Amino acid sequence: MNLYEDLMYRGLIKDFSDPELKDKLNNEKLTFYIGTDPTADSMHIGHFSSFLIASRLAKYGHHPILLIGGATGLIGDPKPSKERPMISKEQVLKNVEGLTKQAKEIFGFDVVNNYDWSKEINFLDFFREYGKYINVNYMLDKDIIKRRLDEGITYCEFSYMLMQAMDFVHLYQNKGVTLQVAGSDQWGNITTGIELARKKLDVKLYGFTMPLILDSNGVKFGKTEGNALWLDETKTSSYELYQYLINTDDKMVIDYLKKLTFLTKKEIDNRLNQIIEFSELGELIDNPVRTYSSGQYMRLAFSVAINVDAEILLIDEILSVGDQHFQEKCFAKMDELKAEGKTMVFVTHSLGAARKLCDRAIWIYEGEVKMDGNTDEVIDEYIRVTR
Repeated sequence: MNLYEDLMYRGLIKDFSDPELKDKLNNEKLTFYIGTDPTADSMHIGHFSSFLIASRLAKYGHHPILLIGGATGLIGDPKPSKERPMISKEQVLKNVEGLTKQAKEIFGFDVVNNYDWSKEINFLDFFREYGKYINVNYMLDKDIIKRRLDEGITYCEFSYMLMQAMDFVHLYQNKGVTLQVAGSDQWGNITTGIELARKKLDVKLYGFTMPLILDSNGVKFGKTEGNALWLDETKTSSYELYQYLINTDDKMVIDYLKKLTFLTKKEIDNRLNQIIEFSELGELIDNPVRTYSSGQYMRLAFSVAINVDAEILLIDEILSVGDQHFQEKCFAKMDELKAEGKTMVFVTHSLGAARKLCDRAIWIYEGEVKMDGNTDEVIDEYIRVTR
């Protein structure tokens, strides 16, 4: 599977500026950038999900640059409904420091700040060097601007797309950037940069956007009760982050595995088959124990299995299922995996009975994660689910 096919399989392409880009992604080594404005001094999990594209493209030999918008952050990207509140220069500079530090620590790529080249441009030069090339009618036709016309939009925010377009041109001239990647709400800004480069420099730049990652209710990924889940552990604890992820709606799991992990298609398909197998097993179990271990405990077991790359998850209700053929099939599979030295994950309410089945396993017992049947060893005190 080439890069373009992988991105399409994962649902990571929404808008695409030019058919030529497909071949360039697969066969060339592009320098590209993705950016964010410093509206806070920490990234949240939504930033992380977006910036993963940098790591994904880098795996195929492309060179990423992460941009922190110290200049554009002073203006504010237009929201669909209303004007953004202005952030003080002091706060923006503080936020830039926090985001730059995180970006380098988490991703390790080059990080730039558009304030460094924007601060030297005076009012007249901005209009002569950039404003002269973009028609107002062109700007008015952008979706985000059209949605704000009835409500009203200030000239300050109206100019934002031209500032982002200027970044694209600057990075092309100074860093060799030919591709911009962003969330789907940035499509108008990306195409304005492509248009500016074409008119001002007679060069062809490229861009594509990713769909915004949403939860099952259509809320942006990483938002909980109106608050972001921060990557700064002083703002969001590891426990809070874990609880958000472990309580993800089951129907979103495969979509998140595609977008937020580097598991291969084969590995993801295996996880999907496991989910299907569990659904079928649930239909066979018709006793009160089913509620005990097929709900939150099963999500916990599934999470653990992904992290340790376990080949199969089995719950101990197979001992109480009356179908002998089904039991024999499960035991045969367990023997096969045991012979191969594979790890299995069990959810159990009877550790003694389940321990007899396999000596190479991870046990989910009373909401705790234990290894190799040792009831005294708890791997992670935070991995606990309330019954």
